[in-house]
Amino acid sequence: MAIYSRFSPYFNTPENNLYLELLTIRPVPAEADDFEYVIQSQYQHRPDLLAYDVYGNSKLWWVIVQRNLSVIRDPIYDFEPGTRIFLPKKTNLEKFLGV
Repeated sequence: MAIYSRFSPYFNTPENNLYLELLTIRPVPAEADDFEYVIQSQYQHRPDLLAYDVYGNSKLWWVIVQRNLSVIRDPIYDFEPGTRIFLPKKTNLEKFLGV
């Protein structure tokens, strides 16, 4: 049985001996101090690179997507330069993830 880290979008998803159950979404709460960011061309289709540069961990790409579901429906192809998104502060994210 696999154990997923707190950084994983699957952390709250139940497991059995064969597979993961249905995904339990980990909603990322909007905070008043989230900062607005305009996606730059070097991050086109690469939320993992932005997550690495902002949070120091590329595995947190899903946090950016989950926080911006009204703008980003497809986590790769909707990640386009010029798109305005909100990024949670690293300290708020650490509290949310429990690390």
